[in-house]
Amino acid sequence: MNKIYPDAAAALAGVVQDGQTIAVGGFGLCGIPEALIGALRDSGVTGLTAISNNAGVDGFGLGQLLETRQIKKMIASYVGENKEFARQYLAGELELEFTPQGTLAEKLRAGGAGIPAFFTKTGVGTIVADGKEIREFDGEQYVMERSLVADVALVKAWKADKAGNLVFRKTARNFNPNAAMAGKITIVEVEQLVEIGEIDPDAVHLPSIFVHRIVLNATPEKRIEQRTVRATQNIGD
Repeated sequence: MNKIYPDAAAALAGVVQDGQTIAVGGFGLCGIPEALIGALRDSGVTGLTAISNNAGVDGFGLGQLLETRQIKKMIASYVGENKEFARQYLAGELELEFTPQGTLAEKLRAGGAGIPAFFTKTGVGTIVADGKEIREFDGEQYVMERSLVADVALVKAWKADKAGNLVFRKTARNFNPNAAMAGKITIVEVEQLVEIGEIDPDAVHLPSIFVHRIVLNATPEKRIEQRTVRATQNIGD
C-alpha cells in the first residue's frame, strides 16, 4: 500500500468533508502540520469541529481556518494569542469546549486505544464537571470523561519511512502521537522521508499502523510564536 502523496492537497483529497471532526497536532506553533492546515483551508470544507491544544495565532496555524469561518467548534485547552478566536467566541459565533490539558491528551490517547471513557480527579468541583458522571473511588471523587475519536487527524512528524513509522523531534512531539492515534484516518506531514528499514525500530515513536497518508514538507516555515530577545545594554549599565 502506497502511503506517499505528492503534496498536502493530494493527501487531503477524498478524505476531508464538511462537518467532520478534525484532530490537529501541535502546541502553540510548535509541531503543527503547516502544509496540511493550509491545504485544509484551501479545500473550502466548513462546519468543522477542531480538536487541538489551541487554535494557533491570528493568521497562522488553525487561526487561518478561524478567519475563513471553517471551524464551528473548538475542543481545546488554551485559546490565548488569538484575537479572532476570542472575538468569535464572545460574539457567540464559535462553540468552545474547554478541556484541561492533561485530560485532553488522555481523551485522544484513550480514543486511539479503544477506551470509551475514563475517570479523573481533574475538574471535580468546577464547571468542567458540569453534566458529567461523578463517581467515588477510595474516598475520592472522580469525573468521567469520554474519549475523543476524530474523523481525520492531521499530524506533524520529523521523519517517516515509507511504511509510516514516525519519529518526532523533541518538544514538537507534544500532542502529535495522541492526535495520530485518535484519527480514523491519519495524515502526516514530515520533513524527512526515508526507506523502510532506515529507522532503527527502537527509535520509532509511533508505529505505521496509525498512519494512512504521508506528505513531505522538507522546508516548513516553523514560525516563532513569540520572539523574545535580550534588550540592548549600554556599556557600564
